[in-house]
Amino acid sequence: MSAASALAARRARGEWIKHLVVWFVLFFALIPLYLMLVVSLKDNDQFYANPWFFDAPAQWRWTNWSLGWGAVRDSLANSITTSFAAVLLCLAVAIPTSYVLARYRFPGRELVFYALMVTMFLPSGAATLVTTFMLIKDIGLMNNLLALILLGAVGGQVVCVFILRQFIEEIPKELFESAQIDGAGHLRQMATIVLPLSGPIIGTLAIMQFLGNWNQLMLPLILLRDNELLTVPVQLMRFDGEYVKFWGPMMAGFLISSLPLIVLFLFTMRLFVRGLTAGAVKG
Repeated sequence: MSAASALAARRARGEWIKHLVVWFVLFFALIPLYLMLVVSLKDNDQFYANPWFFDAPAQWRWTNWSLGWGAVRDSLANSITTSFAAVLLCLAVAIPTSYVLARYRFPGRELVFYALMVTMFLPSGAATLVTTFMLIKDIGLMNNLLALILLGAVGGQVVCVFILRQFIEEIPKELFESAQIDGAGHLRQMATIVLPLSGPIIGTLAIMQFLGNWNQLMLPLILLRDNELLTVPVQLMRFDGEYVKFWGPMMAGFLISSLPLIVLFLFTMRLFVRGLTAGAVKG
């Protein structure tokens, strides 16, 4: 057996192993969606009898989908509104803050930056739940979606500033100097230089912040009271029966509530990957 044929055999074996690993990962990534779809078309008796495979099409329970849609319809609108608004507000503050910290030297600049970074190590989540509740109550935002928007925007500030500041510092200073010579102000420089060159990073941060706000459960659970204001995680938790679980409608609701995230990822996957690898060849 020649060296060339041996090398070709090893490459073929390596490609086969790579394909096997990819299919292995895809199987465990997609099996939850498959099971949700299967169960969403069954009643409880069908589910207990055959939870893994589809029944005959004539036995599919499409009424489960109408029940699931009725349960999560309003909460979908609430989650989309609060998540998008929180991301927009977060980036609207983080981008100019990162621009200033990256571009200008002023007394105390590093102190301001590291003071922001220290807040990443402060207790959050359940540790500050009582304090957050009292603050929202004192400013009169209980049972108000605006509270989720503000908290979501504030919660993502530090991470966005940390990442964006590092990226903006890598942009050649000659671009900013040329823009200044042409008479461009700070807002014009951010619009024509920072935003286009930082697009993948900003898109990645927006996706991550959107997912974080979408999956938030604790804050909506304690801050919201009216059913028409509930977000998707809280509504799905309440949709899960305390004594009797109706698996078909529940899985239909889970699947419907996951569709916006699936669509978001499908349309932004390339941008997300570009953002993750944007700084890999800098330096």
